[in-house]
Amino acid sequence: MSKIAATLIAGLFATSVFAQTPATTEAQVTKDVAQADAKHAKEVAKADEKVEKATAEAKADVAKAEAKASEKKAEAKADQAEAKADSVAKTK
Repeated sequence: MSKIAATLIAGLFATSVFAQTPATTEAQVTKDVAQADAKHAKEVAKADEKVEKATAEAKADVAKAEAKASEKKAEAKADQAEAKADSVAKTK
């Protein structure tokens, strides 16, 4: 009878050890997944920041180019008006 009781007690201890092991493993997996998600979110945020910065720089470059084009267009109109005024003055 004592052998049976000893076997049952040993079985209980063995079962309790195996029962606790998966919980620890699940906790570790959950922790690893959380860390991976955080790292991924950080990388995505960095990538988004780079895209926003590049977009802002591109918009600034476009605005600068448009300003130069407007300036050149205004200069061309002024030159044209001056040439027209000169030709009118010469004919009179």
